Amino acid sequence: MNITINGLQLDRIDSIVFKKEKIVLEKEVLDRVTEGFDFLQKFSDEKLIYGINTGFGPMAQYRVSDEFRTQLQYNLIRSHSTGTGEQLPERYVKSIMLARLNTFLQGYSGVHPDVIKLLAEFINQDITPLIFEHGSVGASGDLVQLAHIALCLIGEGEVIYRGERCATKNVMDKLGLKPIRMHIRDGLALANGTSAMTGIGLINLIYAKKLLDWAIISSCMVNEITSSFDDYFSIELNRTKLHPGQQLIAEKMRNILAGSPRIRKREEYFYRRRTDEAYIKDKVQEYYSLRCVPQILGPVSDEIDNAEIVLIREVNSASDNPIVDRVAGNVFHGGNFHGDYVSFEMDKLKIAITRLTMLAERQMNYLFHDRINNILPPFVNLGIKGLNYGLQAAQFTATSTTAESQTLSNPMYVHSIPNNNDNQDIVSMGTNAAQITKTIIENAFQVLSIHFMAIVQAIDYLKIQDQLSSTGKEIYTDIRSFLPVFIEDTPKYLDIERMNGYLKEKEIHI
Repeated sequence: MNITINGLQLDRIDSIVFKKEKIVLEKEVLDRVTEGFDFLQKFSDEKLIYGINTGFGPMAQYRVSDEFRTQLQYNLIRSHSTGTGEQLPERYVKSIMLARLNTFLQGYSGVHPDVIKLLAEFINQDITPLIFEHGSVGASGDLVQLAHIALCLIGEGEVIYRGERCATKNVMDKLGLKPIRMHIRDGLALANGTSAMTGIGLINLIYAKKLLDWAIISSCMVNEITSSFDDYFSIELNRTKLHPGQQLIAEKMRNILAGSPRIRKREEYFYRRRTDEAYIKDKVQEYYSLRCVPQILGPVSDEIDNAEIVLIREVNSASDNPIVDRVAGNVFHGGNFHGDYVSFEMDKLKIAITRLTMLAERQMNYLFHDRINNILPPFVNLGIKGLNYGLQAAQFTATSTTAESQTLSNPMYVHSIPNNNDNQDIVSMGTNAAQITKTIIENAFQVLSIHFMAIVQAIDYLKIQDQLSSTGKEIYTDIRSFLPVFIEDTPKYLDIERMNGYLKEKEIHI
């Protein structure tokens, strides 16, 4: 796959990170990077430019003599490789590298072409620098996480290669790769930008889109289980609310449920017949978690769309400081490393995904609560009540996981703490926001895993496998291929893990 200067879109990021398509750097791209480097090399002669012949951060007031300019770049990388906590999974690191590479391709970083060539090799050969969750305050960019990547590019630090944690030097020697040699501002360019929060955010976005599809499908299947009415997702009802997300969710529900014999028409039950009973056995309106799906998932859909706009703009931007503008013939100092756009969007996205999780948990509770649904045994227990327990304990897991997401949904964006001798007196906390969103997304997959287990058990109890929509039948058949009907009590943690893998890996298009 050619990487051009025309910009990355989400589908291309998905192809590179998830489908392992290879990057080919076009000549036009290499020429642009080379021109930027050549300009900076000439322009910086006998000028004072931040990070080239000065210290970093509050140390910028100290001039660095010419003899130490190269060493300065190495020192930045080594001194800032201070990450802690859990190591980031390989997909997220690959996305971060891709985001940093794409920033360089804009031609405003002044890096040597060798930097982008080696970054592309790391991505193509699945060499994953060992970087950690904790370290960035989101301005002056993601210094710590990006420094760990840079550390590997100079042949130091550690990487994950073919599932093993190895010394970077050993892997590079094995593959015949040479570490980059620092030029003018390569160290600063590698470390100074929003690429970690953006890279994590892009994977969050890909997974969020998948979660939304699964939430729509599970909502449809629950409505089939309960034989809901079709006016909840009708064109006529939803067009009276002018939000595009709500109308889109309703449209997708109509497409999925078209022709399903399990969905009822209200006019056939209440409008075309006289009802004189004092107590109406048929439920006139379902609980909110069933009939308000377009209104609840609509804002989630709109936020995912907005997050995509913001993150795609960010990944195709130059987030360096200073900006090396060869066309203007100048070097501009400023704050493009500030991660406010990503931070704010990640906080909104995590609220949206928590809300999606809450909907799934409430639908699950509806299926488990026999006195509410009136058609299923408690906890979809297909065994002997009292002796067997169905998914009773699995609900504890789903509820506690949902509760954690609710707490984690508090915003990071407003939690700036000054640091760096107050040089960084207001920061975005964007990487923390992206990391927490990542956790909330993982929580959502776990809750939906248990929810789908409940759905297929309910379908088996009611024996309605052949009455489902085509989408419902496909999902039911898929799940039952690796998760058989259960009556006796067995440990469920491995089943939940298998469900989680299925939800993450299956390609769905609704």
